[in-house]
Amino acid sequence: MNTSNIQKTKAAEKIRFIKTSIDDFLTKIEQEILADLETKHSKLDLKMNRLLQQLEHQANQIDKWLSGFSEMTRFATELQMYVGLLEIEIVTSEADKYIEDLKNGKHLDENNLEVTISSSLQSILKDVKELGKVDIKSSPSTLRIKAGRKDQAQDLVRLVPRIEEIKPIILRTLIIPKGMDIANVFACIILPDGRFIILDNHDVDGQLLLFSNDGMFIRQVSTFPGESYDACFVKNNTVAVLFGSSNEITLVDIEKNEITDKIKLPGFSGSIACDGQVLVTSAEGCSIVNLNDMSHTALNFQIDEIALFKGNIYGTYYSKIYCYKSTGEVLWELQHQDIVQPIGIELDVNGFIYIVSNGNDSIVVVSPDGKTCKTILFFFV
Repeated sequence: MNTSNIQKTKAAEKIRFIKTSIDDFLTKIEQEILADLETKHSKLDLKMNRLLQQLEHQANQIDKWLSGFSEMTRFATELQMYVGLLEIEIVTSEADKYIEDLKNGKHLDENNLEVTISSSLQSILKDVKELGKVDIKSSPSTLRIKAGRKDQAQDLVRLVPRIEEIKPIILRTLIIPKGMDIANVFACIILPDGRFIILDNHDVDGQLLLFSNDGMFIRQVSTFPGESYDACFVKNNTVAVLFGSSNEITLVDIEKNEITDKIKLPGFSGSIACDGQVLVTSAEGCSIVNLNDMSHTALNFQIDEIALFKGNIYGTYYSKIYCYKSTGEVLWELQHQDIVQPIGIELDVNGFIYIVSNGNDSIVVVSPDGKTCKTILFFFV
């Protein structure tokens, strides 16, 4: 039932994303054609004004000579009349030539502004009858029947893969919009509804960016002054962002795009994790923050990168992996030759631990009991 609700949420998000994308695209091409309309109207207006100015100039010249001719007929001698008529003939010939040039050059043609809407766009109202289609598709079950005693009901048990069966495949690629400045991605969070949040850290500030479950950029959630080191999902619509330089955790509502709370830490921390009830931070001494009363509990061990799963704390320290109880008791530790300068640790729903190493650009998966591990990916850059 929970899976069905998640699928419904993802589908609704996809529908809203498509609608928003169409709206944004229509707004963009609307602005482009309006700008083109304004440009062509200004060009036509300028052409008409220039023509009017030229016609007014010619009319003024003719009026001037007509006025002079009237004066000449009253006061001029015959010789002056003769010379004046010759000049008038020249002027009228020039005016006549100007008018002919206007006609032949199509300067007097009527110019009308017209707009032609794209036939593809017009056909949307005629041809597109629906935004999409909702289907129910069946796929092979991931459950197996575990037989018990004859008098017992059969239990449905989720099929957990063996560590040998774990192989990485590319499921999603986040598309960064052209022109967007991405400096250093310090955290990537998969939200319960399948969307993605990345923490991009610059030298003097950072930003949270939201992507759809298809990997398309949705919007910038928030920006922060100062260096942000890590981020994690808390619960509901809340994400926690860790600021190492100020020893502070900021809680951000990603739907309202606002900061809801700030948690002061006793010292420097470089990594955080949360299960919705408590926040754990890595530092010189690991600490637990109870989100109900914001109380702090210090633990007497040191780790660099940190993760939280079913009440246990997982962490890296140099090239070793540790699993602790929430009381600080060590459950197990592991060292492997492919774990070199680890910079990230995460767990999947089955409790497998994934370690990202900066020293050799690899990802190692560790079994939930910490007894076996294998390298599943090397990055060649």
